[in-house]
Amino acid sequence: MKTTTFDIIIVGGGVAGLTNAIHLSKFKQRVLLIEKKSYPKHKVCGEYISNEVLPYLNSLGIDPIKEGAKKISNLQVSSTKGILIKGVLPLGGFGMSRYFLDSLLLKKARFNGVQVLKNSVDSIRFKNGVFTVQTKDSKSFQSKITIGAFGKRSELDMKMNRKFIQKKSPYLAVKIHVKGDFSENLIALHNFKGGYCGVSKVENNSINLCYITEYHLFKKYKNILDFQRQVVFKNQHLKKIFKESISVFKKPLTISQISFESKNPVENHIIMCGDTAGMIHPLCGNGMGMAIASARLASELILKFLNGEIKTRESLEKQYFKDWNKQFKIRLKTGHFIAGLFRSEMFSQIAYSILKMIPFLLPKMIKFTHGKQIKPI
Repeated sequence: MKTTTFDIIIVGGGVAGLTNAIHLSKFKQRVLLIEKKSYPKHKVCGEYISNEVLPYLNSLGIDPIKEGAKKISNLQVSSTKGILIKGVLPLGGFGMSRYFLDSLLLKKARFNGVQVLKNSVDSIRFKNGVFTVQTKDSKSFQSKITIGAFGKRSELDMKMNRKFIQKKSPYLAVKIHVKGDFSENLIALHNFKGGYCGVSKVENNSINLCYITEYHLFKKYKNILDFQRQVVFKNQHLKKIFKESISVFKKPLTISQISFESKNPVENHIIMCGDTAGMIHPLCGNGMGMAIASARLASELILKFLNGEIKTRESLEKQYFKDWNKQFKIRLKTGHFIAGLFRSEMFSQIAYSILKMIPFLLPKMIKFTHGKQIKPI
């Protein structure tokens, strides 16, 4: 069997994987990116990204605003009873669909010389300082570094016996794009019993509606439309948006078994990025921003390792583990706390009442789930 060698192999071609590929190839590394699905593809995603990553993306040659992303500066949050709180996003952000963002990142990666392979990875083995990555059709590749960016939940997680994969996840998410009347510079988070829905515009004037709920509540109803009518529409703001808009998709996209359990950012010597390393609760938004930020963190340390500035693999892994936790651990804990607070109807109503009386607390809460602006490379 012929084995092809690269400097870095990236398993998974979502936001984190593609960002790593662009960053590393910019510094003349030979990069192979393996993605099992075809591009471009719509994915269940909130499609809001904090401006904290904008200077970094620009330095990689990606300008979302120039490409048509919607600038977002304002936030609305409503309770299950429709109590509305308005605020300003401390850094602001932008709205862009995963379909379009992945296309932009893929184009740049290929321009930089990244080899992109559509295939499924069967195994990742590490021996004597070298990774061997084998695909399901028995192709074999080797590298000094392998990055895991294969998303929220994967067969590879099960094969590596990662702890989080052993626990069942109770969440289901649904996404559609619609056409209708909604402010371009606004993101809204509207709560309903057992879940919430994010609303924001993306690059083609479509409105992204993405909601998450507990599966045991959803399965009581016949289908998605019935659930929306009986549960989601209890929030008057959501009912208005859904009723006064026209769906762009033939049918909603869904994903289940979403896990917010803690994960290790390094497993079996693989550097994990994006949702593969840890996933912030969607109620706090900015999962894509976190994926991009983690890609920058990983890429910079990997380059230091490959040029000899970081002397050993053990030092690389320890430093990434330390830096990842420093940058993201508080965000994740805050996200879990806020999500838990709002799952309780009694506590959420108290929280809304407090925020209504003291509105400047809302931007402060947002800061705990977002990072500082990342400097360009």
